[in-house]
Amino acid sequence: MSTATPPAADGGGGGGRSLSGAIQEKVFSKVLQTVVPSDYDIKKYAEMSEKGDRRKDKDRPQFSLTLMSGNFRRFNARVGVVFVFQHQLFRVLSWSHPTHTLSAMAVYSFICLDPQLLAVLPLAILLLFVMVPAFIARHPPPPNTGTPQNGGKVEVYNAYGAPIAPPPEVKAVTEMSKDFFRNLRDLQNTMADFSDAHDEIIAIVGPPTNFSNEQVSSGVFQALFVMCCGMFVAAAMVPWNLVFLVWGWCTIALFHPAVHEWLLAAPDSEFVEREKKKAVSRFKSWVERDIVVDETPEAREVEIFELQRHKRDSWEWEPWMYTASPYEPLSTARIAGHRPRGQRFFEDVRPPVGWEWWDKKWVLDMESRDWVAERCVTGVEVEEDKERWVYDVEEVEETDEEAPGGRRRVKRRGEWRRRRWVRSVVRKKWTH
Repeated sequence: MSTATPPAADGGGGGGRSLSGAIQEKVFSKVLQTVVPSDYDIKKYAEMSEKGDRRKDKDRPQFSLTLMSGNFRRFNARVGVVFVFQHQLFRVLSWSHPTHTLSAMAVYSFICLDPQLLAVLPLAILLLFVMVPAFIARHPPPPNTGTPQNGGKVEVYNAYGAPIAPPPEVKAVTEMSKDFFRNLRDLQNTMADFSDAHDEIIAIVGPPTNFSNEQVSSGVFQALFVMCCGMFVAAAMVPWNLVFLVWGWCTIALFHPAVHEWLLAAPDSEFVEREKKKAVSRFKSWVERDIVVDETPEAREVEIFELQRHKRDSWEWEPWMYTASPYEPLSTARIAGHRPRGQRFFEDVRPPVGWEWWDKKWVLDMESRDWVAERCVTGVEVEEDKERWVYDVEEVEETDEEAPGGRRRVKRRGEWRRRRWVRSVVRKKWTH
């Protein structure tokens, strides 16, 4: 699959693209193509993915291997600062330098005891880790002329005078450099760590919360609901600053190599496992004993209207169709001049999507006046006996010598009649 060469992501002299950049683009394009199946029409499926996508942004481009390759190279050349911070954080948590860890925990303790200091933390970080190093880079200390042991003099750093070094600039690493491949390595490992953590969390949290076992999930729901109600009352009385303080120190202490080894070698680990199994067993016994899941399927009643039309020049009625609407004289479809829509035969009527028939056959609704009154249907005549038809009523003029003008207006049955049938349905049960 050929791809167009995107514009250079980073600076570089000359109007042409470097050989290393062209080679790298081809490498990344090949790697991305291995992710996509060989029979996958990228343009077709990219357009299909746009339909019904709640993450769609009209102002941003669609998926493209060329753009993906170029953006990935740009991202990888600039993501190094994130991995540097990640490694520094891991070093602090793992007690590689105890003084650094204790200093970080001291700052954390001050923030827990006085949460208002949290507003100062971003400004302090900007000053200490951005502004001060940038100033020292422009005003570097003078070189040492010797050591106190050999009689030399160590110069004292001062910030007087004009800047003697260029300002530091954060630049993206060059393509095909060692740092670039280090970022690739860290990005690869981070993606693996995220995938493993995601799968582990889903494996732990998913089964109790996705109602695959409705009794267990119902028990979890009740427990969370009770805890939520309790927290509404107790949250204001909990000393959260002390809670976070103790939690933070305990968490950092668990990462200490000595504590970690002691926990792994402690004989109490078997005790913890036994107590964990006991707690799970008690929870399951409570769920099986006290939580009863209603297995009765949800039932509803569906209706259909049998519609018949009066034959012209005849007193007979012609079966027309079975429709979801009674097609009364003042219905929207009648006023708009639309024909009724439905099924020609009774056997073609299907239950709603996601439902199935519960009764074996349709039952005629003998209370026609009730559904007529519920729908506020006017301009009709309700048959009280026999087949419970509901007729259209229309006014016509007839000759009457006794009436003024020799004519009078009378009502008679119109073109359409209908009656209501009902049938019970239940929700379809999911099966494996």
